[in-house]
Amino acid sequence: MNDRNHPVPVGAACGGDFSRPSCVDHRNALDRSPWATEVAPTVAPTAVNALFAALCALSLAACTLGPDHVRPAVETPAAFKEAGEWKAAEPRDPLAADTWWKAFGDPVLDALQDKVEVSNQNLRIAEAQYRQARALADAARASWLPAVNATAGATRSATSAATDSAGSAPPRNSFSLGATASWELDVWGRIARNVEAADARIQASEADLAAARLSAHATMAQTYFQLRAAERQQQLLDAAVAAYERSLELTRNRYAAGVAGKADVVQGESQLRSARASAVEARLSRSQYEHAIAVLLVQAPASFSLPVSAGPLPTAPVAVTLPSTLLERRPDIAAAERRVAAANAAIGAAEAARFPVLGLSASAGFRRSQIEDLLTVPSRYWSLGPTLAASLFDAGARKAAVSQSRAAWEQAVATYRQTVLVAFQEVEDNLAAARLLEEAAAEQSAAVAAAAEAEAIALNQYRAGTVAYLNVIVLQAAHLSAQRSANDLAARRLVAAVLLAKNAGGSFAQTDLATVTSRKD
Repeated sequence: MNDRNHPVPVGAACGGDFSRPSCVDHRNALDRSPWATEVAPTVAPTAVNALFAALCALSLAACTLGPDHVRPAVETPAAFKEAGEWKAAEPRDPLAADTWWKAFGDPVLDALQDKVEVSNQNLRIAEAQYRQARALADAARASWLPAVNATAGATRSATSAATDSAGSAPPRNSFSLGATASWELDVWGRIARNVEAADARIQASEADLAAARLSAHATMAQTYFQLRAAERQQQLLDAAVAAYERSLELTRNRYAAGVAGKADVVQGESQLRSARASAVEARLSRSQYEHAIAVLLVQAPASFSLPVSAGPLPTAPVAVTLPSTLLERRPDIAAAERRVAAANAAIGAAEAARFPVLGLSASAGFRRSQIEDLLTVPSRYWSLGPTLAASLFDAGARKAAVSQSRAAWEQAVATYRQTVLVAFQEVEDNLAAARLLEEAAAEQSAAVAAAAEAEAIALNQYRAGTVAYLNVIVLQAAHLSAQRSANDLAARRLVAAVLLAKNAGGSFAQTDLATVTSRKD
């Protein structure tokens, strides 16, 4: 996202070596100075050349103050603890970091994610903050060049006899047209450090934008899968309601025939109504998730609807990234590291403010009492000279500024290290969730099959009159509970996969990323 108008150190916002040399070459800035070509012909060549040579020598020898930036050291484990003994397989279709959700193979989700990119307000906020950072960097970089101002004026004045012993003078006109320029030579590197800090803030804002984009896509995927899980839950409950209605009809017929008691009918009605209530709750959950998706797309919930899907939930892929690459992949880590670099540069700028400021000022123009003679040679004037300004007493203000900048740097370092630790925790949490939920899903699938078989056996026995209806109700409830638990586990696996992709920096299948497909035998 950088261009030629916003050069940044090599490494972008990915945690590379962002250190910069301590000495800054100002030769280009001096070569661009208009006074090297426009003012010199108007003054004595020898004097100007000597002055310019001295300023060049002083400027080229200038060095930036403050420490060079080094990425704070953090302890990086060799591998993730919760990855377990998984067999890593290369994905069939490598996915870019910005399209990681395509690994789920859901076209509806893909369409929703495309709309998030252009509609989400959080992305617009982050993009606006990024533009602000670039504007501030432009303002800091402008200090490299002279500030030039143009002036024009016209006055009419007179002196009365009461204030002039020579008597009153006739009114006089004065016309002026000129330009002034001032240029601060960055002898101590204050401007260089400010520019360095501004560039680092650009990169931090760029990383913040990437983090906001990643978060928006992850939130959309998580909400979408929760909606699909609610749909699946409703389908299970609707099927259970239909089965309970058939069982209740059978019980009523047996009651009418005098084979079953009234209690069986009442128990069947209670079970049926409870299942209907649970189905209504599932529809409520689905509606709320649909409303959340509408807000993510910057639409009013009343104007947005998502068709109900009758298909099963997609398979949950699992991403595993190396601990060393996590520092470069996560945009929040990159942003924290760039803010450390900005704080480090601010230390140098604060230290440079304690030294005198060397500047070069110039002015040139025309001044005449008659406007028709204003642009003639006799009315021309010019001035050129260096200035040196230093604060002799500030009551410790600059010392306090240096202390404040060092404290801010320590805060940024601590924030960076805490961000790294939290990143490792999040990856470990969701790796454990992916691994253990897969085991739980396998066990729950077996439980669903067993519950379905037990229900069928009990229902046949009830038709034969060998068991009471209570046995059927208990086993029907157990089967429904097992199905709902299996659906919950599938939804949790999908959410864990989404969070793991987010925690890994937004990719399932780049060169340093593998897709975990199965446990080792």
